[in-house]
Amino acid sequence: MMGSPYISVDNWMYPEVMRLYSLGYVDSVFLGLRPWTRASLSHMLEETAARLEDDDKSPAADEAQGIYESLREELDKDMEGPCLRMQGKARIESAYTLMRGITGTPLRDSYYLGQSIVNDYGRPYEGGFNNYSGASGYASAGRFVLYARGEFQGVPSAAGYSSAMSQTLSNLDQIPYINPATGLPYNQATIPQGPISSLANGRWMEAYISALFANHEISLGKQDAWLGTAMGGGFAYSNNAENIYSFRINRVEPLHIPLLSALTGPFRYDFMVGSLKGHTDPNSPWVHFEKVSFKPTQNLEFGFERTVIWGGKGHEPITLHTFLQSFFSFQNVTAAVKNSTKDPGARFGQFDFAYRLPFVRRWLTLYSDSEVHDDVSPIDAPRRAAIRPGIYLSHVPGIPKLDARLEAVSTDPSISNSNGGHFMYFEAIQRQGYTNKGMIFGDWIGREDKGGQAWMTYHLSGNEWLQVSARNQKAAKDFIPGGTTIDDLTFRAVKRIKRDLEVDGNFTFEHWKAPIYPTGTPTYPAPQHTVTTTNIQLTWFPSRKVDF
Repeated sequence: MMGSPYISVDNWMYPEVMRLYSLGYVDSVFLGLRPWTRASLSHMLEETAARLEDDDKSPAADEAQGIYESLREELDKDMEGPCLRMQGKARIESAYTLMRGITGTPLRDSYYLGQSIVNDYGRPYEGGFNNYSGASGYASAGRFVLYARGEFQGVPSAAGYSSAMSQTLSNLDQIPYINPATGLPYNQATIPQGPISSLANGRWMEAYISALFANHEISLGKQDAWLGTAMGGGFAYSNNAENIYSFRINRVEPLHIPLLSALTGPFRYDFMVGSLKGHTDPNSPWVHFEKVSFKPTQNLEFGFERTVIWGGKGHEPITLHTFLQSFFSFQNVTAAVKNSTKDPGARFGQFDFAYRLPFVRRWLTLYSDSEVHDDVSPIDAPRRAAIRPGIYLSHVPGIPKLDARLEAVSTDPSISNSNGGHFMYFEAIQRQGYTNKGMIFGDWIGREDKGGQAWMTYHLSGNEWLQVSARNQKAAKDFIPGGTTIDDLTFRAVKRIKRDLEVDGNFTFEHWKAPIYPTGTPTYPAPQHTVTTTNIQLTWFPSRKVDF
């Protein structure tokens, strides 16, 4: 068995494979468990080649052929050269620069008001010119892989939130605003209190070492994850925040167990545990998640996931005992236990599915992601669940190169527990809950919010497209005084110059209102803020690989 690096979840290959799945040319893909390794994706595409040979020439087949050829060209770079078991190789995967210009005052506050830019690895950004330049690459030998993706980030200074605004947000969650030891405000990563200095530093986006044993990728370091079948967000885990340093065991190939798989079909699972940063109440908790996904038929996938945030300085230590205590806890506990060292942690359960609909298998895919707090699964507590349903049209009748996707999302179930934003992504002990370095590492929709996203994409080729998308987010008034409303419209174009150079440009026009901003007290009529964001990214995908 040869080790293989993961494909970063923001890679162009994921939406293309999802389209290939919805067109009916690949069945073995698990949409709710990402990332995939380069080798596992190669194995998925083996069935695509056979189906393309058997299929009649049709508009859908032509589209699938173009996607397949683009994916195959990228993945075949790993298959060139010697095939010796311990033959080593190294490759620069990509080098890029992202130039981002922002006019107006953007929001970067996922735990309260919202975000102007989502699913962006928690990158810092402010009004003015921002730049992110980096490279990724890996080295492998036999079953072992070393992968790294780092970038230099340059961000201008900003005014940030006023003291009054910051104190109001702290009061929402009963978090002390002033540190009694210093007499100064706590530095809360979830609240962008000003003034915010300019930034010029480097960051590891991903950096891990892994080994493949019996189709299990066992890894240590900083790595991507996306748990959920939706495109716009993942309730359990996404790339909306900076990745955590973690230990991981991921079954990267489908597993078949006699008798059991006759009922459930093949399945995969993933486990990860690591530390969260940017928490002050309590400081430095840890998180673990475990997920299993099943494919009982070629058209249906469903999965169950569990996330637990536990421990932290001043509450309970991070030990094997407290980990096992949180891992095996599935029942409610008393307030006395929650406030003791026997606290099992903040527990969340997730369920997702994807289903290619009957009679329109190659046209429509229905899917949903959902999560609930303090219940085993959204299935047994649907009224308490946050939900992100979606539908995907793989090609528009008469326009085979055009597809459409629509997703709604809500973390505001009709129960009293959700009032004040104190249910989803929040917990009485873990008050900065589902965040890492200040940003929600689940769905960008945040706490007690509603909204949605829509995309229309015209595919020029397998790795080139034109896209228009829209996004809406509204925070409840009993959570954020006066509420928050964000609306944006984005135009995007991705084009390859020859084979190895990609130009990715997009322009976003956004309006947002938050009566609480900037004074901390609702003001009516609330002023409307206009923000424009222009991104131009140049990415080089070198084809050369070095064997050693």
